[in-house]
Amino acid sequence: MPKNIVYFDLETQKSAEEVGGWSHISKMGMSVGVTFSTGRGGYRIYGEKQVNDLIVDLQRADLVVGFNILRFDYEVLHGYTPFDLRQLPTLDMMVELQNKLQHRLSLDSIATATFGVEKTAEGMQAIRWFKDGKLAEIAEYCCYDVKLTKLVHEYGQRHRQLHYHNRFGKKMTVPVSW
Repeated sequence: MPKNIVYFDLETQKSAEEVGGWSHISKMGMSVGVTFSTGRGGYRIYGEKQVNDLIVDLQRADLVVGFNILRFDYEVLHGYTPFDLRQLPTLDMMVELQNKLQHRLSLDSIATATFGVEKTAEGMQAIRWFKDGKLAEIAEYCCYDVKLTKLVHEYGQRHRQLHYHNRFGKKMTVPVSW
């Protein structure tokens, strides 16, 4: 087991529509990023001015764990650094599950089926909060997503499976090996 697992999520300043589509994720800008480091034993919240500190935190991890971080969060951060974050030791749980199931799952679907809890908001709400200057709300929401990510990862490690609701609302189980 790696010594310093860093659980990670970020929210953006702009939507895909505002930057010309999903091929321009690096132009969305980070509003707030959050990590939980098992090495430190705590959370850190980063505003855009601390984005370099966030990148260093990720680079120091033995393993970065997230949900859709390879295709989204890292791409947002690529707007701030020439370093290819995809080189970091990373477990993107969404990608792992998509490869196994041949369809995408949401973090909310897993958290609801596995723990009976739901996400507190969604990404578009976080963008509205950013436009309204409500960074504390974004930080709280992002911390909660990091907590859910950590719980899902740890549950999968312990039980070697996760639960999710399929599109018809039926509770399903998928084996995992992380």
